[in-house]
Amino acid sequence: MSTENLAPIIVKKKKVVGGHGHHGGAWKVAYADFVTAMMAFFLLMWLLNATTEKQRKGLADYFSPTIPVSRISGGGDGQFWGESVFSEEALPQTGTGATMERPSSENQALGALGVDVTAERVIERAPDARIQDAQNLLEQLQARGGESMAQLMKMRHVITRLTEEGLVFDIFETPDIRLFRAGTNEPTEELRIAVRHVVDGARIVANDISISAHLAARPLILAENPVWDVTSGRANVVRQMAERLGFPARRIQKVIGFADRKPAVSNPLALRNNRIEITLLRDGV
Repeated sequence: MSTENLAPIIVKKKKVVGGHGHHGGAWKVAYADFVTAMMAFFLLMWLLNATTEKQRKGLADYFSPTIPVSRISGGGDGQFWGESVFSEEALPQTGTGATMERPSSENQALGALGVDVTAERVIERAPDARIQDAQNLLEQLQARGGESMAQLMKMRHVITRLTEEGLVFDIFETPDIRLFRAGTNEPTEELRIAVRHVVDGARIVANDISISAHLAARPLILAENPVWDVTSGRANVVRQMAERLGFPARRIQKVIGFADRKPAVSNPLALRNNRIEITLLRDGV
């Protein structure tokens, strides 16, 4: 059989491509810009929520123009020619744009004269200096006080406090420790021991002392409340105890009864308010 009349056989090969093919990387750049913008937006929202109005005002002043446009300078000292980011604290009512009491020479040339508040700064630092004096006094007693200070620190009804007035030894009552016999001004043995240790420590330094007595408030309103007489009498009893222990009378500056006017805790009826405070006064008090 002849094959000359047969049609030629044609083979088609189809190439199948998976997915949608490659469309370029431009979308990645756009997506990165979008993510960056969203991150900046949420960072801005967080900053607005985490800062105060005063801080936001300071940040705004930091980037505000400082030369002839505005008389009130902002920004940082030096490169930005400003004094403080908190320009609202810097007395803009002077009209000079000064926000610090000692502006730089460049800002003085621009009219930033500043305001002298040296006295105010001394007053602000004074409490810290007084507390530091009391801290130094406590460290001196702990270094040189020996057994008396060691025993005093172990007593659970005695604590020390640093105040602007000086170093306070707070001797207070607990449910199982009383400072005076019930209804009298006769001191208990616990109070005598505590006062003796305080006096032994006070002899080491030259500071004067003050003695004060406090009482808890009473639940009933009495026609004649004896708390003033009681606290005055108890403070005087502690003074006599200190003098009998050899403490110089000339170094006792104050003996005060505060009645129930200065409670140590929020509850004025609490037993904790029954206390004797012996204060080693800092120099200058």
